[in-house]
Amino acid sequence: MTVIVVANPKGGVGKSTLATNLAGYLAREGCAVMLGDVDRQQSSRTWLGLRPQAVPAVAGWEVTIDRLVKPPKGTTHVVLDTPAGLHGRKLDEVMKLADRVLVPLQPSIFDIYATRDFITELLARRKSERVAVAVIGNRVREGTISADQLAAFLGTLGVPLLGHLRDTQNYIHLAARGLALWDVAPSRVEKDLEQWRPVTRWAQAE
Repeated sequence: MTVIVVANPKGGVGKSTLATNLAGYLAREGCAVMLGDVDRQQSSRTWLGLRPQAVPAVAGWEVTIDRLVKPPKGTTHVVLDTPAGLHGRKLDEVMKLADRVLVPLQPSIFDIYATRDFITELLARRKSERVAVAVIGNRVREGTISADQLAAFLGTLGVPLLGHLRDTQNYIHLAARGLALWDVAPSRVEKDLEQWRPVTRWAQAE
């Protein structure tokens, strides 16, 4: 079983969007996937409640930040959506289970510097060096100065940048129906699927 944690101590950086779409992708691939939500806003749990029966199932993982129990047998993948302000003991609890950590980061110089210490903390608190940590730029416009700043910043940390996700209404419209990018016709979301390919490869790498 692989546990993928989506984390960033800042709010509003797209953690729930990443967690729900990642869970939706894994379900479409035939994985037995569970989605856990320990964020107070419970956005991922809301998405689960909206998800139609006609699309691949994503089970809910009923957990709290203080009670992270192992998922049931037969589960192949778990995606965990985490709250803002994740540090210290609460981060330790999450990292006990994590096999992979995906950090969404907006290409604002303020967000970049605010996330720097968190990435250092993640690397120090992971249970072993086999726990993969990666960053995905969110709401990024290619070819901008801020996108270049993000790439240069990550080059100093030794953490891979998986790519950039564009700012699009597709995510908002799909979330309102409990859907992921892979639940609709590819022609509708072709650009977004292309941007997700490095993320999906990373999520399922051995």
